[in-house]
Amino acid sequence: MWLAVAVALAAGCGCSIKRYAINKLGDSLAASGTTYASDDDPQLIREALPFSLKLIESLLAESPRHRGLLFAAASGFTQYAYAFVHQDADEMEERDLAVSTVLKTRARRLYLRARNYGMRGLEVRYPGFEIQLRDQPAAAAARLTRADVPLAYWTAVSWAAAISVSKDNPDLVAAQPMVETLIDSAFNLNEDFDQGAIQSFLITYEMGRPGGETGAAARSRKRFARAMELTGGHQAGPLVSLAENVSVAAQNRKEFEELLKRALEIDADAKPDYRLANLVAQRRARWLLGRVDRLFVD
Repeated sequence: MWLAVAVALAAGCGCSIKRYAINKLGDSLAASGTTYASDDDPQLIREALPFSLKLIESLLAESPRHRGLLFAAASGFTQYAYAFVHQDADEMEERDLAVSTVLKTRARRLYLRARNYGMRGLEVRYPGFEIQLRDQPAAAAARLTRADVPLAYWTAVSWAAAISVSKDNPDLVAAQPMVETLIDSAFNLNEDFDQGAIQSFLITYEMGRPGGETGAAARSRKRFARAMELTGGHQAGPLVSLAENVSVAAQNRKEFEELLKRALEIDADAKPDYRLANLVAQRRARWLLGRVDRLFVD
């Protein structure tokens, strides 16, 4: 496949053939997520992903309206930023605040890059979507269909993540209603998308939903139960999210430790499609357990 593309590009066969080759490679890259998801070496993925992401960007420069590539860029930059930059920043914060701040700034830039690619993907199908999302959110949401859920989800997740590391940026924080519109629209269109991805995200989001303080923990627990059901209990992420966001808020140390120990007991090899996500979540679980005395007041 790679050789065929290289030959086609080098031969100067004409714009249409070049564009066809780029789009075919783009389709292949956009569908290749499981190769990374099943890997058992997070460090290898940490080092490999930047090349893949830059390759996607170079292809987008040639085919800027390729929705598959825009989806791959939005999801890829979000996952890279969270797993290999944001987590590093959190772990570094108590040891070196200056380094942590630099890492969080980098994570924010990567999240916003992901958000921009996701929004571009939505704009391809719905010109003027971002302006409408800001000025007429209900009308913008009404335009989306089930086929738009992947892009809406990753746009919302990357945007929310950027906000989470930008509490000192009022302009970015002010965009939260648009994030809420996107994620709620995705939920209404396909609440079980990607084996509970939206449900898992909402475990965290419900606890900080503007104006949604009443019943927030109950809503998060409901999302947690559904996420665990959809993944058959094979994903560590929902357990870590509930512990970090709900158990800590309730100062329930016993539940916190039990959830994280359950996360660590999950066999990452049992479900290859979840392997990398589980290894990343288990890394966070170990870090959180190491901070238990700081998170809870006896």
